[in-house]
Amino acid sequence: MMATVSLISDDTASAEVLAVFNDIRATRGTDFINNFWRALANDPALLAATWDRLKHVMGSGTLDPLVKEMIYVAVSAANGCEYCVHSHTAAARAKGMTPEQYGELLSVIGIAMQTNGLVNALQVPIDPEFKKD
Repeated sequence: MMATVSLISDDTASAEVLAVFNDIRATRGTDFINNFWRALANDPALLAATWDRLKHVMGSGTLDPLVKEMIYVAVSAANGCEYCVHSHTAAARAKGMTPEQYGELLSVIGIAMQTNGLVNALQVPIDPEFKKD
């Protein structure tokens, strides 16, 4: 796959972009800046806004960080985003996802896609008990 924009290196990045890259490094405890952020760096405002939102959503909260990564994998699979599936599977593994959990996650994704497809094809009406009052 070839990007539709150039990937911004640290050598060619503006001070604004380098500030975001450095925050990514500090937050994640790594020197690695992946290609998603390097592509977004073509629009520094979008880079900063996306990083700020992602950092907030994927940061501390009531959901466990591993659960958040696994949800991200499931949504990425449903949306057909190969890059995000790989990126967030790696992140989930780094947060402790076991091979057994990965297998179970794939089973949940598979059955959800199957039953979603069947419900959509059958146009099953929603049970009143499932609707919030």
